[in-house]
Amino acid sequence: MSSNRMPSHPTPEPLQLSLLQGFPATARAAGGPPLAADRPVARVLIESPLPHLDRPFDYSVPAELDEDAQPGVRVRVKFSGQELGGYILDRVEESDAGQPLVPLHKVVSPVAVLTPALQELAGRVAARYAGTVSDVLRVAIPPRVVKVEKELAGVEPAEPPAADHDLSGSGWTTYRNGAAFLRHLASGGSPRAALSALQGFGPDGWPRLIAEAVAAVRQSGRGAVVVVPDYRDLDRVQAALEDILPADDVARLTADDGQTPRYRNYLRILKGSAGVAVGTRSAAYAPVQNLGLVVCWDDGDDLHVEQRSPYAHTREVLLLRAEQEGAACLLAGHARSTEVQRLVDAGWAMPVEAERTVLRRTVPRVLNTADSFEQERDPLARLARLPGAAWRTAKEALERGPVLVQVARAGYAPSLACETCREPARCPSCQGPLAIAGSAAVPQCRWCSTPAPEWRCGHCNGARLRRGAAGVLRTAEELGRAFPGKAVVTSSGQNVKATVPDACALVVATVGAEPVAPGGYAAALLLDGDSLLRRENLRAGEDAVRRWFNAASLVRPATEGGIVVITADDTAAVGALLRWDPAGYAQRELGLRAELQLPPAVRVAAVTGGSTAVGHFTTAATKLLAAEGVELRIAGPAPLLHTASIQTPSIQAPGVQAPGSESVEVRTLLFIPYAQAATVTRVLRAAKAAGAAKRTEAPVQLRLDGVDVL
Repeated sequence: MSSNRMPSHPTPEPLQLSLLQGFPATARAAGGPPLAADRPVARVLIESPLPHLDRPFDYSVPAELDEDAQPGVRVRVKFSGQELGGYILDRVEESDAGQPLVPLHKVVSPVAVLTPALQELAGRVAARYAGTVSDVLRVAIPPRVVKVEKELAGVEPAEPPAADHDLSGSGWTTYRNGAAFLRHLASGGSPRAALSALQGFGPDGWPRLIAEAVAAVRQSGRGAVVVVPDYRDLDRVQAALEDILPADDVARLTADDGQTPRYRNYLRILKGSAGVAVGTRSAAYAPVQNLGLVVCWDDGDDLHVEQRSPYAHTREVLLLRAEQEGAACLLAGHARSTEVQRLVDAGWAMPVEAERTVLRRTVPRVLNTADSFEQERDPLARLARLPGAAWRTAKEALERGPVLVQVARAGYAPSLACETCREPARCPSCQGPLAIAGSAAVPQCRWCSTPAPEWRCGHCNGARLRRGAAGVLRTAEELGRAFPGKAVVTSSGQNVKATVPDACALVVATVGAEPVAPGGYAAALLLDGDSLLRRENLRAGEDAVRRWFNAASLVRPATEGGIVVITADDTAAVGALLRWDPAGYAQRELGLRAELQLPPAVRVAAVTGGSTAVGHFTTAATKLLAAEGVELRIAGPAPLLHTASIQTPSIQAPGVQAPGSESVEVRTLLFIPYAQAATVTRVLRAAKAAGAAKRTEAPVQLRLDGVDVL
């Protein structure tokens, strides 16, 4: 059995006692295998989701495993009657357990996949999000593939070729502070910048800018990590990097490619054969040697949030890594998140923006159909889903190239309502929302898929349905009738397109699924803007602005006839698009949040679970915080009226019953000032570990800085 060695981080005394309960000491049997002569004790981190096991355990190293049992390798150990996986963190001369140790069961692989830098980073991420190091490493290190290790066994890593790309004509020169940022990178410095990119297509688009920044840092002999939200962005950035750098110097890391390619590229980076890692979320942990630059594209995209505990955000992981390894940092996007604006206001990052003269000849013209001028010309524009100005713009632009139409929802009619009383139509079986998949389709429940051909309203007994909203398929159908003879392409749901040709066609896409036209769209119609702004979320306006700018950046410049038409009411968010001023909107939004003490002006911790469990956890945490002299603003507990996008974990300690049906699921929010964040997260982490060790409470979900909790 493992030793009783305590974690390296400080914990309250009650927690130390609870960690030892239920783990009886088991001595090594007499006459066991001989031990390694040098550093015979291995400190092992066990792969377990239980918070109270988030600490190193001491095991003896048999002589036969001495050569392979090095820090960073995967091992199997005996723990509490089970065989579990883990990683060797260190080898030491002796243990402070005060009892004989259980020997390592076996070394799974001699490849040291856990580097000291990654070990430190995982600890920092776990501390920031009050999670466990094991959960972080589960995301950071790909699953082992034996045949890949055999392929690379004995192969000497090739030296990455030197980068010699000429950056004198770089697109960065058109941005204020852009040229200075590149020079600083190439000279071996570590600048920190927030880039507001203008174009999303063509040779001067944002992928080229990122590739040139990576080429600059490669000229200084350092490596780089680039993280993007999804596979479409990944394909574009990878192509741009390989256009400047040798293909062998770029390693792609994404779970979408499968375990074998991902593990092969991870080992290439680990051995130093590749100096640039590009990928989605997990690429933030890539073990790049001599790291000089970390890049996060479009940090406001919720795809950057890990969907498993500890729910870390890519941006924060890269910020922690840049600080740890002294690397440069580039946070880029067409719009700017309030988190990045906070870094700019604090002077931590330098804004890299285009001058207004450059901006006017690079971006499209933006027209709002809800302004006073358009309302006088078309009094019904506010009521129509496709106002006259938008229809005329699309008709003219279709003679020059493709036209993008952005809608808020997928499907045909994502929601239905009673035509008489306007009450939402509900399923007779489960009370879920009804929807239809086509013009001749039968209404069907979106939750249980039960057809409702003879539906009647429970409020007024009406039998006729009306569309509550039009989805991408319904919009495509209507546009096909409005523009006969023109091709209509859809991109949504499971049928998302990465690119479309420059042919004259209507491209109808949901937000975030807009394909890229190589030569840019002739025009874009941004429909359903008010629906995006009316979402019950603190970040509704910020997210709508980001989606609008992402779509508008795909349109040709105004000098080439490019135009964007938005149909939302004239608000501050719409004004930011009209002026093409995403930084100004982010600054305004951050000021309002700071005045109200809402994220990101403060950090927020969400405790979710059964009402009893949440109450006990919150009480225990506040007592520990009071002992530290910390008092927090607390909201809740409040019942959850809908299912959260990230579910409460189902992991339970042995002997603990799951919350019964009588236990109401609630959520409590703790608002944490940044000055006290380190203390609060440490205490919350300790309280969660103590609760798990006692085995008397149902588990709670603890999330910090969740983007969907407010």
